[in-house]
Amino acid sequence: MSETRSILVADDDRAIRTVLSQALTRAGYHVRTTSSASTLWRWVEDGEGDLVITDVVMPDENGLDLLPRMKRVRPDLRVVVMSAQSTFTTAVKAAQRGAFEYLPKPFDLKELLAVVERALARPPETPPAEEEAPAEKLPLIGRSPAMQEIYRTVARLTTTDLTVMITGESGTGKELVARALHDYGKRRQGPFVAINMAAIPRELIESELFGHERGAFTGALTRGIGRFEQAAGGTLFLDEIGDMPPEAQTRLLRVLQEGEFTTVGGRTPIKANVRIIAATHRDLRAAIRAGLFREDLFYRLNVVPIRLPPLRERIEDIPLLARHFLDRAKAAGLPAKQLTPAAMERLKRHSWPGNARELENLMRRLAALYPQETIDEAAVDAELAEAEVSLEGTPRAVETLEQAVERHLRAFIAAHKDGVPVRDLHQRVIAEVERPLLRLALSATRGNQIKAAAMLGLNRNTLRKKLRELDLPVVRGIS
Repeated sequence: MSETRSILVADDDRAIRTVLSQALTRAGYHVRTTSSASTLWRWVEDGEGDLVITDVVMPDENGLDLLPRMKRVRPDLRVVVMSAQSTFTTAVKAAQRGAFEYLPKPFDLKELLAVVERALARPPETPPAEEEAPAEKLPLIGRSPAMQEIYRTVARLTTTDLTVMITGESGTGKELVARALHDYGKRRQGPFVAINMAAIPRELIESELFGHERGAFTGALTRGIGRFEQAAGGTLFLDEIGDMPPEAQTRLLRVLQEGEFTTVGGRTPIKANVRIIAATHRDLRAAIRAGLFREDLFYRLNVVPIRLPPLRERIEDIPLLARHFLDRAKAAGLPAKQLTPAAMERLKRHSWPGNARELENLMRRLAALYPQETIDEAAVDAELAEAEVSLEGTPRAVETLEQAVERHLRAFIAAHKDGVPVRDLHQRVIAEVERPLLRLALSATRGNQIKAAAMLGLNRNTLRKKLRELDLPVVRGIS
């Protein structure tokens, strides 16, 4: 490093100041630390520091409120914001007020050092003019690493008009993300118009999107305004884009390429002044291979991909979501409820094929149907068991063994990530799967080890050895 770069660190937590100071000093930077926003502001005013790393909540002033002042006096100064609040709104506010990057606590030191290196390497940019942010609200809920990454991605997109493709299973909240991109973006003053491709008859999709002229087809008695015109100046959300018929795909591609469209039956081009956000639960790459979706349209739409994880991949967010949905149920006039710790743990063990939407429906059902204020595990278990049977009386789609193992492993690793390091995890998992497998095989064959070994695809000696290793009783079967 040809010259020592200076970094200012502001955090009211002494331990965090110490850790950052040591790590940054080892990396070759000169570091000054403080616990107060006022001291940080004085340093910045005096021209000190090439980079600022600041917490949000400090004793004398909120770091987010200080950020615009720092950017006004020193527009080229890079600021990294840290926060234990870890909410979507915090990430967006940090981006809107000129932060170079937002990092939720607890953070990874390697990631922070990489952010510092990027911040000091990139040339200065002209910061965007600060706009009035929408009212404080939490359109997205969760503090899992997967959700934190989504917050950061959405925050980075608030100052752009880039086309976004949101993918995820049904019920994961794709429209919530689309609305957040609009509500916190450059076009927030314009309309947000949504159209679900799967809900529109194929023969009417082009008219719904682009409008039509009088007499363009049978029944077109007046001119019809399409969704592109309705969304002018705002955002057009194309939900379930994978269900768009081929002819409409061709017209949409032309709009994205040329920035204009014509109505059905019309000849005069109309400028397409909209931001496009698309979403689908389908695998569009598979649809392309099957000839059902245009590859060139996919790449036009997939400028910024956002994948929403299913609920089973972020089970640590379930308590937050459950409490949020119970609060919403109360606001809608249903009785106030809370869950026991055991009931909350039962929620974590469910596979959630319907994702967050299924969880919200369950919370509303519990609030409406159960008289007790505190809902216990038995009530939750009864409702989940009932939900696993469809109206026809057949079992609903059940998670695979692989999904079940993955779900339990995620919970296990999450529960131990801040404690004693997990060791020999592979052998522990193999043993936990083998124990019930061997017990069930012996039960099914009435203790006949020869038949059980054949069922398992093992020879008898291997089966006996495994029974000893797993400390399972050796049942004397028929030789």
